[in-house]
Amino acid sequence: MQKINVGIIGCGNISSIYFENLKAFYNIEVLACADLDISRAEEKAQEFSIPAACTVEELLANPDIELVVNLTNPNSHAEIHLKTLDAGKHSYSEKPLATELKDGEEIMRLAKEKNLLVGVAPDTFLGAGIQTARKLIDDGWIGAPLAATAFMMYRGPESFHPSPGFLYQQGAGPLFDMGPYYLTALAALLGPIKSVAGMAKISSPKRVITGEINYGEEIDVDVPTHVAGLLDFQNGAIGTLITSFDVWGTRSSNIEIHGTTGSLIVPDPNNFSGSVYVKKQGQLDFEEVPLTHSFRGNSRGIGVLDMADAILRQRQHRADGLLGLHVLEAMQGLYTSSKDQKYYNMKSNFETPSTLPMDILKSGKGI
Repeated sequence: MQKINVGIIGCGNISSIYFENLKAFYNIEVLACADLDISRAEEKAQEFSIPAACTVEELLANPDIELVVNLTNPNSHAEIHLKTLDAGKHSYSEKPLATELKDGEEIMRLAKEKNLLVGVAPDTFLGAGIQTARKLIDDGWIGAPLAATAFMMYRGPESFHPSPGFLYQQGAGPLFDMGPYYLTALAALLGPIKSVAGMAKISSPKRVITGEINYGEEIDVDVPTHVAGLLDFQNGAIGTLITSFDVWGTRSSNIEIHGTTGSLIVPDPNNFSGSVYVKKQGQLDFEEVPLTHSFRGNSRGIGVLDMADAILRQRQHRADGLLGLHVLEAMQGLYTSSKDQKYYNMKSNFETPSTLPMDILKSGKGI
């Protein structure tokens, strides 16, 4: 069976699940890994039996590598994307596509020029939970979608994260750190966004670490810690999004979709599985719906699996860079709307990803 040769750049904490899953996928061969700290690359290569650990430059110069998976920090995503495309290779990155809209636009311009594919996480929307929710919408269980709510609210990462400082810097905060999961899920369920309106604030200029590591240390806060937004979708639905590091507790559902004949509770978009509930017109309460699709565990990397399949079959992949660019623009648009105190009209667009086949498995024969 033909496989796509992959190289992984960035061997930090998130990389282990990618190594584990990509090694198991039927259409991928991981040839090399790289990191600025070569010892980390060597550790991962040994742990996961990767043939080569090397520098970033050596990986990009390897003529056998066709697709690069970019797991660097968010501020490096654009640079690695552009270097990968310049090297004539397809590029897939962790979220977000970039931290600046102009960089995201340049990535997609260069990819089009070179006839290469760009993919971007999160690929959790390809998991069983959100795929089931999408099937219910497509099959008319709630009628025409009218409204959506999406809430990502907690007190912030300083109580548990070993190094939370970067999450309060440019390119992070609740919107850029977690917003891609919610906006990608909404876009996969409802399609492109026409315009956004946002309000954002920094609740405090400093945070204090309360976790065991560096307890009591102060963190400078450079990005909004509470962002509230309205999303006007092209299909006519109106969405409400809140991402916050300022909330002590909530009972709100992660995502709900409300239609002309029913309502749908969508599972946490940071996971691949979870429970899906529907309340149809005339029902007294929500009822759980059995999951219809595969990929119910931690399946990070299925976007790469789908991208490799798309390269081999010469088709469009689902976790597409244009979807990532649209999510990036929506996030930046919320900030711009808050600053300018007016609606932000979206310029980017994308084709709503098709659903996965219901019987696809990691060892399947194509997706």
